[in-house]
Amino acid sequence: MLLFRNLFLSIFTFISLNIMAQENIYSFNAVALDGSEINFSDFTGKKILIVNTASKCGFTPQYEQLQKLWELKKESLVIIGFPANNFGKQEPGSDTEIQNFCSKNYGVTFIMASKVSVKGNNQNELFTWLCSQENPDFTGTIRWNFEKFLLNENGVLIHRFRSNADPLEEILKEI
Repeated sequence: MLLFRNLFLSIFTFISLNIMAQENIYSFNAVALDGSEINFSDFTGKKILIVNTASKCGFTPQYEQLQKLWELKKESLVIIGFPANNFGKQEPGSDTEIQNFCSKNYGVTFIMASKVSVKGNNQNELFTWLCSQENPDFTGTIRWNFEKFLLNENGVLIHRFRSNADPLEEILKEI
């Protein structure tokens, strides 16, 4: 049993170090709400804004601002929402329910990924990487829904924003 534990820890450490050593986002992939693949290398040359989202949160109305931001900057910006149920169980729905909610209530047409975990033992590897990247703002775990990660045209994290950052003010200034 001890041998198995040590082997598991060695493999986990190796994988974690490889993830954090990546210089940009382009080797990551994700699954969209509709089941298609999101390949981050497809966005080379564009800024990318990644947001952990939830449908039953006080910040949920930011979907509307994010949609407007995407409409203003869609030639040079990709927005990807990642629904997560990590905070207050505020994203309990299935992928289909989330997609219907976003479309019906906020007219969301920017990319929405399949629901993931953005913190804890089951944290999605993309968010493990994002939370570990140096930037002028802060590093570390996500505190709540609608935190935002802005990556430059080379796939490198350049800014992080807390939940209360207004997409049409604070984030628009950085794009």
